[in-house]
This record gives sequence, C-alpha cells and structure tokens, in this order.
Amino acid sequence: MLKPLGRLGLTLALCTFTASVFADVAIVVHGGAGTILKKEMTAEKEARYVAKLKEAITSGHAALKAGKSGEDVVVSTIQILEASPLFNAGVGAVYTFDEEHELDASIMHGATRKAGAVAGVKTIKSPIAAAQAVMNQSAHVMLSGQGAETFAKEQGLEMVDNSYFDTAHRLEALKKAKARMKAAGQTSGGQKGAEKMGTVGVVVMDSQGNIVAGTSTGGMTAKRYGRIGDSPVIGAGTFADNDSCGVSATGHGEFFIRYNVAADICARVRYHGVSVTRAADTVINDVLKEAGGTGGVIAIDRQGHIAMPFNTPGMYRASIDAEGTLNIGIYKDMLETTSVVSE
Repeated sequence: MLKPLGRLGLTLALCTFTASVFADVAIVVHGGAGTILKKEMTAEKEARYVAKLKEAITSGHAALKAGKSGEDVVVSTIQILEASPLFNAGVGAVYTFDEEHELDASIMHGATRKAGAVAGVKTIKSPIAAAQAVMNQSAHVMLSGQGAETFAKEQGLEMVDNSYFDTAHRLEALKKAKARMKAAGQTSGGQKGAEKMGTVGVVVMDSQGNIVAGTSTGGMTAKRYGRIGDSPVIGAGTFADNDSCGVSATGHGEFFIRYNVAADICARVRYHGVSVTRAADTVINDVLKEAGGTGGVIAIDRQGHIAMPFNTPGMYRASIDAEGTLNIGIYKDMLETTSVVSE
C-alpha cells in the first residue's frame, strides 16, 4: 500500500516534476529576410553571416542552459546582432531619407503579457535594452523619439551620437534608393527588395518554461516622416504568450501591421489547436503572401517546437531546439545542422 507523501515529500515531488517539465530550453534567431541569393553571396560574406549567427545562437543557448531568464537572454542575444554591421539593427542600421538613423525595438514576456517598445530613437546604443527598460521600469508599452531617449537616459542606458550607427554600405544603399526615387519623381516610398526590410529578432523558451520574444531594427531605407514599421508594434512584429507561442517577424512592416502577423500566429496555435509550424506557415505563405506582403518569422511554442517560415528567397536564421540540434540557414536549405547536446 502506498504511503502518503506528506507536505515535505509533496513539495519535493512537485519541484522534481516542475524541473523535469521545464528542464529543456530552446532558442531561435533571425537576422532579416529578403532577396538573399546564393549567386550574389561571396563565400567570405556567407561565412561571416554564419559565424555571427552561430555566435549569437550559441551564446544565448548557453545562457539559457545556465538558468538565465528568457528575458535577459533575448536582450543579450539581440545585442550581439545590434553590434554587428552585417544586420539592419544598431550598428549597420539603414539610413533615413535625411541620412540619419531611426531605430525601433520591442520585447514581450509570455508569462505576464508585459511588453516594452521604443520607436524612432536616434541616440540609444541598444534599442532592445531600452525596450526592456520600458517594459520593466515604466507604466507604458511604447515610447517614441525624444521622450524615449529622455527615459533611456534616466534609466542609465548608454547613449551615443547618431553617427555611431553609420556604415559605408548602408550609405551607398541610401544613395541608390534616392537616385531611383528622384528619377521616378517620388518623394517617398518606392523601396525595393532589401530596402523594404531588415530586422533582427530572438525568441526563447527558458528553463522555467517562459516564452519571450524580442525584435530590433533600423527600419526601411530612405524612410521619411518618422515612419514606424512593425518591429516595435506588439502583435505585429513581436508577440509572446506562454499558452501558445512567441514570434519575432521580419519583412515589409506595413503588411505585418495590417495583418497583425505575430499575434495571429499565436492565436491560431491557441484557439485552432494547430502546430506552430502550420500556423506560422499559413500566415506567412498564404495570408501574407496573397496580400502582397513579403518576409518571414521565427517562432517557438510552449513545447519548444520551432518554426522559421519565410516567403522571400532567403532569411538569416539559426535555432537550437530542446534536443540540442543546431540549425543555421540563409537560403531555403539549411547550411549547417549539428548537435550541441554536449554543451
């Protein structure tokens, strides 16, 4: 006959059960989607992207395995990408029409539904850190422009001159876009291909079973009038809910806003009972594509399943699932699949 556990025994049993349920972690990263063609990529440039994606994903995974909170891991992993000139976020952000940088970022915690975002900031070194501060240290969800920068200073975040984000290849891209716009008699709009998109994002499931998602971007090349895309918009570019999934998006932001892409994917998982793979694929390759929207998403559900669909020629991406399998890709097919279980 089984003996009752008693209060201490029951507590230990529950702790053991909880640990076994949430022992696994998962992480997925993206560095933007767009017209990324292998025939136009040098071997050296491809290797640089792969190396930076691997650095970000393995750093984040190691932190998760060490028991760090999903929130902090999302921020630290995105900061690796913000500091790289390879991606359209932080250093390497695209230029506005007026030859400066306006950056956006957001983060959401799936356990509490708390979220924070900044939009159109120019002097905050790490926009994702500012978004986290808004989530945790303010009564608001989104702050913009000068107000967001004043708040960031009050929080002790590092501030920089706008020129900190300058890169020669982004300036050249701006000049080409403006020359084409001038020839077409346009004062705004008319961006093509990669000029319309470019973002970095991270979604994790941490050791406590919490899902956290974050996104950071420099926006659209040659944007004007304080244009804001989907990246800082909760539900469009970023969403997290422990009862369904977490999503970070990249693409032509106007469409992601109109179709509430990130939240729609999680709603399909929660209310339709479909897999995160099916939900993400349906929204990106059916709903969004039929509307003329281009881009992709990364997503994780509450079991740690990962989805990375996109409807463009390529998307910079990497993932490590709950089994410890590392995948890195740029084009349709993965470039690298290995195991990091030993870590």
